[in-house]
Amino acid sequence: MRALAVWLFALCCAPAWGSWKDEVPLARLLGEGEFCLLGFCLYDAQLWGRQLPIDYSTPFALVLIYERHISRERLTDTGVDEIRRLAVPPPPADTLARWREDMLRAFTDVAPGDSLCGVFLPGIGARFYANGQLTAEIDDPGFARAFFGIWLDPQTRAQRLRSQLLGGAR
Repeated sequence: MRALAVWLFALCCAPAWGSWKDEVPLARLLGEGEFCLLGFCLYDAQLWGRQLPIDYSTPFALVLIYERHISRERLTDTGVDEIRRLAVPPPPADTLARWREDMLRAFTDVAPGDSLCGVFLPGIGARFYANGQLTAEIDDPGFARAFFGIWLDPQTRAQRLRSQLLGGAR
């Protein structure tokens, strides 16, 4: 599965790699895992960066390779719900509305084999790629930290995946 995931990353995100290679120098695959709910696997995830632990002071990339059809609206609504759940205190409604619009710009509808790549840029924000094409630059460090927290926050719903992304056994 790991070889397949690396191959899919190269196939789907190779153009994106060239786009963010300078922002994530010496990036290597740090961890990977599959996200499944109730027996349905939704995507494979890969965390790329220089080193573990990820501490939000260096750039990194999160690549999701989808196994199912999911609309960008569904991806966005789920993301906003998770950000709201994880943030203490929750962001104000106008901030969440702005972040929702940013995510709608960044995401596309996905089908099996499609990839979405997010690059965390410390102190700047995030850049997003769909199948290797830049879709959005979001210059908001608060958003970037909240967004990547969906997978990396200790309170994530995806504890097993978090552990795998952070170098734990698959």
